[in-house]
Amino acid sequence: MALKFILLGYMGCGKSTVGQALAKSLQLDHMDLDYYIEQQERASITQLIAEKGIIYFRKVEKKHLETLLKLPNSYVLSLGGGTPCYYNNMDAILKTAQSRSIYLRANVPFLTERLYTKKSKRPLIAAIESKEELAEFIGKHLLERSSFYDQADAVIDIQGKTVAQLVKEINELR
Repeated sequence: MALKFILLGYMGCGKSTVGQALAKSLQLDHMDLDYYIEQQERASITQLIAEKGIIYFRKVEKKHLETLLKLPNSYVLSLGGGTPCYYNNMDAILKTAQSRSIYLRANVPFLTERLYTKKSKRPLIAAIESKEELAEFIGKHLLERSSFYDQADAVIDIQGKTVAQLVKEINELR
């Protein structure tokens, strides 16, 4: 029986890193939705948004998410931070047969510290100048997105945990 692990949460919570380690521990393929979109569209997420707009990106994201959710094999899938919040993506995730959705939850101070030094690589926050502004932005976003994230089959707080501890915790959910 195929089992799909779908990791969701805010940017910087470790979906890709934890996803790779989880897939390795389970001997499954790991797929990163953003990377998959970039490969299929032959452009970076930043380019897609800059050249075609955020609405175009969200439509493409939905299309590619649906493609991956229909795959018959077992895998670990790391979503983009906003993926569950648009169109009916969260419903599609929850209705995927033999799947387990996991929200990697982090608080605002943790995410602010983690993202501040890497913000130039994140189009959504690249223009934010201070840590205070970033914390406010993240807090507002988490408030808007938490109703989607909280629908996941499981919620795991990530603060103070190593990748290995998170993988162990997810494995115990099976």
